[in-house]
Amino acid sequence: MMRKLAFDRRTLRMFEPKLLTVFREGYGWQQLRADAIAGLTVAIVALPLAMALAIASGTTPEKGLYTAIVAGFLISALGGSRVQIGGPTAAFIPVVFSVIQNFGFGGLILCTLLAGLMLIGAGLLRLGALMKYMPQPVITGFTAGIAVSIFSSQIKDALGLRMGTVPAEFLPRWTAYFQHLHTVQPAAVALTVLGLALILALRRWRPNWPGFLLALLVCALVTTGLALPAETIGSRFGALPSALPVFEFPHIPFERTYELLPSSFTIAF
Repeated sequence: MMRKLAFDRRTLRMFEPKLLTVFREGYGWQQLRADAIAGLTVAIVALPLAMALAIASGTTPEKGLYTAIVAGFLISALGGSRVQIGGPTAAFIPVVFSVIQNFGFGGLILCTLLAGLMLIGAGLLRLGALMKYMPQPVITGFTAGIAVSIFSSQIKDALGLRMGTVPAEFLPRWTAYFQHLHTVQPAAVALTVLGLALILALRRWRPNWPGFLLALLVCALVTTGLALPAETIGSRFGALPSALPVFEFPHIPFERTYELLPSSFTIAF
């Protein structure tokens, strides 16, 4: 009986949030100071990143901020790692964009629920051990494919094209781009080139500096100082709300579960 109780206790410890472990071992001023600096660094980077990824996913910037706040807190409070950082990731942009375009936000929530169930099942079946057999070229190809898809989704804003909703599919999207090339905005192209040049230059000569954030600040100052005719967050989406939204339980289209299984599988794995 004692052996069984010890085994059950060890099993439960595997699911214990690391936050409880840290407090149990002792948490002092030095740890708080280091964690506060790390948290501030992550917050500064996540602020523009969350909005950018939300816009790229076909939604509005404040939804990216809400997601970063709520998900980041839950991951940090309930996660099982001392050094895990919770935040938005560019890998989900193509999937989220497609799901929102075709099924709405309710479909995205259903996708997330299904993906969570898949991950729980994979964990119980210990499928993570199979990852060591995955060929490296598959990982490289997957990562490169994500990069191409993200690049494709940003052409409209990078060139300042005046067009309506961008198609979710790759080939129709590029067809629409070519049909609207005559609407290219020189100011948008100049800011795109300036931002890329700053990021690449800082990565080469000052790799420890937050290149993405500095490029964002410089481009924002240039746009404001020179009054360039380029779209901004404010001109496109209006003022960002200063408070968290009122919680509303959305309609979840459970009747479309079968259609959403492929996207859910992609999100999960």
